[in-house]
Amino acid sequence: MTPFGYRRLILTRHAKSAWDDPALADHDRPLNDRGHRSARELGDFMASRGFEPEEVLCSSAKRTQETWETIQNTPLEVRPLVRIEPGLYHAGPDKMLTILKTASQPTVMLIGHNPGISELAALLPARPPLDPEFRRYPTCATLVIDFQIEDWSEVGPGMGSVMDFVRFDGRA
Repeated sequence: MTPFGYRRLILTRHAKSAWDDPALADHDRPLNDRGHRSARELGDFMASRGFEPEEVLCSSAKRTQETWETIQNTPLEVRPLVRIEPGLYHAGPDKMLTILKTASQPTVMLIGHNPGISELAALLPARPPLDPEFRRYPTCATLVIDFQIEDWSEVGPGMGSVMDFVRFDGRA
């Protein structure tokens, strides 16, 4: 939960997807085993830190939906409103920001794809995290960023304060 006058964004790139079937459309690619492990690690991390979304904006791709489904099966206490957003599939940062501005809850998780997700992550904070992997934004990378705004319609470039940036590779 965020205090009144604040909004929190949990910006996540989907976990690692499978490339086993070359005939499968990109939109339909599922997570691989490593992706499921990293999404579980992310969910456990979110629960341990209290980074629990009240609303999830998720691309319509199978791998983003499976990322969320795996996260939600961890010990999160909040059961958020989930919106599957076809417009987030391979969206650029402008489209992602437009969709984010329609969010209704104080703490929102947006799950999308590169390169748009990394570009949005670079656009929103006043100061980006120092992590050397931040610009690359690998699979399952997650930025937690707070904004001193009353409504998501007010969000814009350079307005956020980074609370955390984490990466999970599912190799453990």
